[in-house]
Amino acid sequence: MSSDFDRGIMKFKGADTPLAITVSAVLILGAIALLVFWALRSAYIFS
Repeated sequence: MSSDFDRGIMKFKGADTPLAITVSAVLILGAIALLVFWALRSAYIFS
């Protein structure tokens, strides 16, 4: 029986391992943080 993580977008074996979840979370949160930083910098430094 496969876990719920293997049924969504990440359809590969081992998608529910702690390492895969951690890497995904770091990439997603890092991208969000970069976008927020860029938006704040653009709004307040260049205006």
